[in-house]
Amino acid sequence: MSSQRRDGYTDLRSYAAIGDGRTVALVALDGGIDWLPISALNSTPVFARLLDAREGGSIELAPAGTYTVTRRYVPGTNVLETTFTTDAGVARVTDALVNGFAGRLPWVELARRVDGIRGAVRFRWRVTPGTCLSTASPWVDTTIHGKVIRVGSVTIAVRGLAHGPRGGGSRALAGSFTTAAKSRHLITVAGTANEPVHVPVPELTDESVNRTIASWQLWSRDFNYDGPWADAVQRSALALKLLIYSPTGAIAAAPTTSLPENLRGGKNWDYRFAWVRDTAYTVRSLVRFGLREETHAAVAWLLRTIRECGPELHILYTLDGAVPGDVVTLDVPGWRGIGPVTIGNRAANQLQLGVYGDLFNVMRVYVEAGNVLDVDTGLLLASLANHVADIWRQSDSGIWELTEQRHYTSSKMGCWQALTDATRLCEMGQIPGDPTHWRSESELIAAWVRENCWSEAQKSFTAWAGGDDLDASVLLHAASGFDRSSRMSSTIDAIRTELGDGPLTYRYTGAAHEEGAFVACSFWLASALACVGRNDESVVLMDELIDLANDVGLYSEIIDPSDNAFLGNLPQGLSHLALLNAAITIEELTRD
Repeated sequence: MSSQRRDGYTDLRSYAAIGDGRTVALVALDGGIDWLPISALNSTPVFARLLDAREGGSIELAPAGTYTVTRRYVPGTNVLETTFTTDAGVARVTDALVNGFAGRLPWVELARRVDGIRGAVRFRWRVTPGTCLSTASPWVDTTIHGKVIRVGSVTIAVRGLAHGPRGGGSRALAGSFTTAAKSRHLITVAGTANEPVHVPVPELTDESVNRTIASWQLWSRDFNYDGPWADAVQRSALALKLLIYSPTGAIAAAPTTSLPENLRGGKNWDYRFAWVRDTAYTVRSLVRFGLREETHAAVAWLLRTIRECGPELHILYTLDGAVPGDVVTLDVPGWRGIGPVTIGNRAANQLQLGVYGDLFNVMRVYVEAGNVLDVDTGLLLASLANHVADIWRQSDSGIWELTEQRHYTSSKMGCWQALTDATRLCEMGQIPGDPTHWRSESELIAAWVRENCWSEAQKSFTAWAGGDDLDASVLLHAASGFDRSSRMSSTIDAIRTELGDGPLTYRYTGAAHEEGAFVACSFWLASALACVGRNDESVVLMDELIDLANDVGLYSEIIDPSDNAFLGNLPQGLSHLALLNAAITIEELTRD
């Protein structure tokens, strides 16, 4: 993987992610931080070279001459170590969004610690805020406590350990230093939005790096998984932890917007929202790994948000628990000039029936993990179960948020899952009512799907009723228990033939002409193989998919099968969730 840039942009595979529970920064292989919203993950990014090489802004730190790079996460953490080797020496950069003594800081504080390993390495650094996606103009202001940078509502302070800002002009702060064996330098960038800025003390920030490492490793010690692909599973859990927005408990689909799903453009979306679907998959994973706090926070956020934004159930919400507003298109070029760049998501008000299955699956898993529902939640779920029993016959936009409404197979299967899990919750005494109606209706749905959504020609469940196109999302319902018979096994074969490309899988018939392969679908297929008893095949496929992560174990939304290039927003929560759930499913079904 090359660290070289083309027209100011680098390969998406180049990025590692660091975070503090409120925002996420993306660090390129060459040491450039090309994405950092301040102060929240869904804020307009003040550093966004990822989408605008000329005006987006970045935090640069690299040796002055030629160099080679290796990197890793500090084990059990989301703290990144990058080792630069030059002809004159070796130095290691440790990047972290640091914690305070009492946990998450009330401001964003980035630490870039540089340790000399051997020889001498001359480093140059530059903090250059951007235009907040063409909405503001940065400027350097001299204050009583030194220079700060202001851009829109954001104020940024930059300080150094064993050096300091020297120059940079009227829109940036810059400096340089030379490492020696056992030397230590530090660059600290602290930022706030719409409030005063805390000017960082580099010596304290240096201590915060160690505290942040210890905090992440303590969390990882509570992580309970000793099955196959343990390193990849733990890295995926840590990646998912970055996407949990700690102020509310919401889970973002990804920390970025508008990274293209293909190189022709047009399929660029904002993923800095919380999907009910992703929450369902997350809760299942967190319960399995024994992570109680995050599980409860996610469930509590979801229920609170549904009540406040109801009565209808939306497929996604803002991280603060609101229904997203209109989509805004910005005058920004996009990664490698591939637009559009947008804020907002057009799918917010679509009807997707499968989301009901996701909600009830969340609640069943939560209860079976030893939790008890409150009375109001029981009443809410009973009402929603009755609603599903009434509306499952309607057409919808499907899991892929398509503009054409149809009777999508996976949506009907999701309704079956909702009523099946509602019945189970009622039998456990967690929601009121007579489950007979829900059980009867779920049986009607199952019979309808088997009659209308099966193609004898394809020997497969189809994308929608009466069609012959295929859809990889039906693979989810091997794990849900809708079908684990020879029909699902035959469906797997049909999907691998029509939608597969090596170990990767496209979303639906025709998707290969629109985008790359969808990473989550590929892991869904591995899970489905285990569900129908094809264990050896599932393990082989998992091994191949694990190898497709980047050098630090992260996945984007989409991979181009022709060259394994990353496409789409990253790190993609659904990709890592699919890996986690596939590993859990395979481990549980093959344990004996």
